Amino acid sequence: MLDAAPAADPTDSAARPVARIDSLRVEFRTRRGTIVGVKDVSFDVKPGETVCVVGESGSGKSVSSLSLMRLIEFGGGEIAGGRLLFDRGGQSALDLATADEELMRDIRGNEIGMIFQEPMTALNPVFTVGRQLTEGLRVHRNMSKRDARARALELLREVRIPEPERRLDQYPHELSGGMRQRVVIAIALACRPKLLIADEPTTALDVTIQAEILALIDRLKRETGTAVMFITHDMAVVAQMADRVVVMFRGEKMEEGPVEEIFANPRHAYTRALLAAVPRLGEMEGTDAPSPMRLVGRDGPEPKPIPGTTEPLLRVRGLTTRFPVKGGLMRRTVARVHAVEDVSFTLNKGQTLSLVGESGCGKSTAGRSLLRLVEPDSGEIELDGRDVMALSARDLRKARADMQMIFQDPFASLNPQMPLAEQVAEPIRNFPGLAKGDEIHDRVAALFDRVELPRSYLRRYPHELSGGQRQRIAIARALALNPKLIVSDEAVSALDVSVQAQVLNLMMELQSELGLSYLFISHDMAVVERVSHHVGVMYLGRIVEIGPRRAVFEDPRHPYTKALMQAVPVADPTRRTRERDLNFKPIPSPIHPNGHEPGPSVYEEVGPGHHVLTSESGY
Repeated sequence: MLDAAPAADPTDSAARPVARIDSLRVEFRTRRGTIVGVKDVSFDVKPGETVCVVGESGSGKSVSSLSLMRLIEFGGGEIAGGRLLFDRGGQSALDLATADEELMRDIRGNEIGMIFQEPMTALNPVFTVGRQLTEGLRVHRNMSKRDARARALELLREVRIPEPERRLDQYPHELSGGMRQRVVIAIALACRPKLLIADEPTTALDVTIQAEILALIDRLKRETGTAVMFITHDMAVVAQMADRVVVMFRGEKMEEGPVEEIFANPRHAYTRALLAAVPRLGEMEGTDAPSPMRLVGRDGPEPKPIPGTTEPLLRVRGLTTRFPVKGGLMRRTVARVHAVEDVSFTLNKGQTLSLVGESGCGKSTAGRSLLRLVEPDSGEIELDGRDVMALSARDLRKARADMQMIFQDPFASLNPQMPLAEQVAEPIRNFPGLAKGDEIHDRVAALFDRVELPRSYLRRYPHELSGGQRQRIAIARALALNPKLIVSDEAVSALDVSVQAQVLNLMMELQSELGLSYLFISHDMAVVERVSHHVGVMYLGRIVEIGPRRAVFEDPRHPYTKALMQAVPVADPTRRTRERDLNFKPIPSPIHPNGHEPGPSVYEEVGPGHHVLTSESGY
């Protein structure tokens, strides 16, 4: 990272902790009785130190951070025991557990900053980005409106938001998910807090943005001595950021120690299982076909590679999708967003083609265009010999049985008012002739078996399941019509590492058994390396490099592909990415005036099936 010396040495045992959690106990009172969210947890955070709190959903890591901010009381929780000591620079530390609400309002956002996981709920939808960024500066630092706006502009540049002057006057709904998260980070950093609590701050971000945000937080820590409490389930991020690691499981601390010790010599069985489930970039080196991971505690034979076939299932040629930009009093089309531009590829039966790239590169739009959920402007889409672009609305509905989609957020894609069995059965009922009466029930029960969910879940509702279980329901529903192609749009990006490994293994086992073909859309390069036969790298709506997974990962040729690979955090604290190694240029706008027609994509074949976009192509 940067060469600036830290304001305090986190390894100095004499350093006074900025925050100390001492024997914390948090309880939630429900109709079914008292639930203990955190039980007897203790650790501290020193100036200039990053303590990563890791664990799966429900482990209590977020409850601990919300308790430190005294926000847990607004979520139905109660601090039933322990102390929350915070050093404000006086003779003795303040116990936040007993502080009054007026004092907490002065501390929150000023001395303790927090980056929340879900940016849309953290931001106020009725206020502009500029107003929300300047609010803390004006309240806590008594800045003038002009100075606060100048500082807000500087913060947006620090978190690498394009066109920051325009973003200040926009509302949260006008920004992408990644941009909203960067705004939340900028708000947390605005007052240069003594303690920064980051609750899954990079989960929704692309690998390149994640690398820069991690570098930004690390630089702030070393330049100002800010203490960082970093909550995550991504062990690669832990290896990149942590000085010390606290491992939590079911509300209790399982293990604590220096990051090098935790990764090299984990003592607790849970820590070992957590590390074993992490897909590591480079672990598939030298192999041609993907294979499921061998999980700790799972018996059975060694997973076999999935070669697939060489018979094409999906052919895409010159796919182009653009969206109109409206403006003026008459709401005329004043420009167009070139979301997908001249994209071509072939996907074979029983194989996986992954599309990777940053937010806004067009990968999700490409997936939706293939299914005609978004209507393409031009191009050819051929699925198993059938011209998808030429299908009428009636024929397209019939063809949807062969092509299904798994969405990123399973809770949003499931109906909260329908039992799970009905949601999995719905596609079967929509295509008469596939099954009737008891046959439908038997088929749904068999699908639950296939995705490894107990049949007792048939009458449950989505809110009664965990995120991983809901994603399994989404997979079961996608399989209900025996499709040939499944488009998986960031289907595992929000899952815990162990649950992610289980869902990925399930998808790969189903591919091996049923001969499924996947178009796998993701920004997680380690996951893509694990599951893919072929990989396409997208940038500004075009595929800049495409080829066999081994060729793209082991011999990347396009500068953007190399930058992506360089930015991926590796689950090894001895191989941290340095800030000076990050070489990202601002992404140009994909919006072009009416009538703008970019040239065709021209590729150079640099190896068998390995193609790279030439410099003659582009805008």
